[in-house]
Amino acid sequence: MSKDLKWKEYQIETQAIRAGHKRTPESEHSLPIFTTSSYVFDSAEQASLRFTGKEPGNIYSRFTNPTVAAFQDRLALMERGERCLAFASGMAAIMAVGMGLLKAGDHVLCSRSVFGNTVLMFQNYFGKFGVSTDFVNLTDLEAWEAAIKPNTRFLYIETPSNPLIEIADIAALAEIAHRNGSLLVVDNVFCTPVLQLPLTLGADIVVHSATKYIDGQGRCVGGAVIASNEIIEKDIYPYLRTGGATLSPFNAWVFLSGLETLSLRMRAHCDNAFALAQWLEQQPNVEKVHYPGLASHAQHELAKRQQCQFGAVVSFELRGGQEQAWKLIDSTRMLSITANLGDVKTTITHPATTTHGRLTPEQRAQAGIKDNLVRISVGLENLDDIKNDLLNGL
Repeated sequence: MSKDLKWKEYQIETQAIRAGHKRTPESEHSLPIFTTSSYVFDSAEQASLRFTGKEPGNIYSRFTNPTVAAFQDRLALMERGERCLAFASGMAAIMAVGMGLLKAGDHVLCSRSVFGNTVLMFQNYFGKFGVSTDFVNLTDLEAWEAAIKPNTRFLYIETPSNPLIEIADIAALAEIAHRNGSLLVVDNVFCTPVLQLPLTLGADIVVHSATKYIDGQGRCVGGAVIASNEIIEKDIYPYLRTGGATLSPFNAWVFLSGLETLSLRMRAHCDNAFALAQWLEQQPNVEKVHYPGLASHAQHELAKRQQCQFGAVVSFELRGGQEQAWKLIDSTRMLSITANLGDVKTTITHPATTTHGRLTPEQRAQAGIKDNLVRISVGLENLDDIKNDLLNGL
């Protein structure tokens, strides 16, 4: 921007709207999209200095692009991190963490309560190259302590978890990790920096699927990694530069627009979700509701300390099995039957046969994902309309 402002001194709502924009000589008010693959240098010497890292500046849009850089700068500020790198998807961001930090012989300790593809990535793909992974109960600190090894490179968690909305004690897990010479990686997709700041609680790395709440309208796919300058520069950036899991400038521009309304949307999402969870608890065909805002939730008090609101995802178990869950889902008329989440439109899915369908029945059982479980990502429609749509199947 034309004014040299210290964005760290501003609140997250202001950062989300204004930070990261370096205004061009055209004096544009809205962020531009730099749809270019390459950049022109003033001289052969400048090109050499850029490519060797001796002079800052754009080189090639696989790893340097002004629109992408604006998104990275803005999200890093909002997460209270030193630096952010953006990627082509959330899974690409997780892959970058693994590729940057792991080598043959290393060990990863991962929560059982993570996205199904995350389990498969650590187990099936990193496992092919000599990295071992053990999975433990997200909320059992003694299990984490017992399972950590001298060669454990990092602990990996989602909190709240998908799809049971369990809450991990980030500070306690960070203490366990650091005491044993490991790092703590936190997937902050469900909360976003509006509701939770893992780096301020001791986490070392935060990952995002920007596809979810950061976009907020289901338009684009992307991801991000936020960490210290040292971790990004030494471990993550070299992989991005070489591997090319690059976020497109257009998607970065969409995500920048998403960040501008993130605080407003997350608070409205949370209000709807809380009210829906309370209502679901009163329905006779609902056996159990998983939502940390409810006093019945096992980590309710932890969620109150660690988050400023309780999130927008509600899952619940119906009386009956998969047949009853599918019947409820198929009876809806307005809700979108899709496994995506974080949209202004309410979505509904059956985790056991979608997001976690590639896991074995044993793995799903260990993670507590039952055939009667339904997950709802609560959108911004009128709450009564959401309830009435569910009543068709309840």
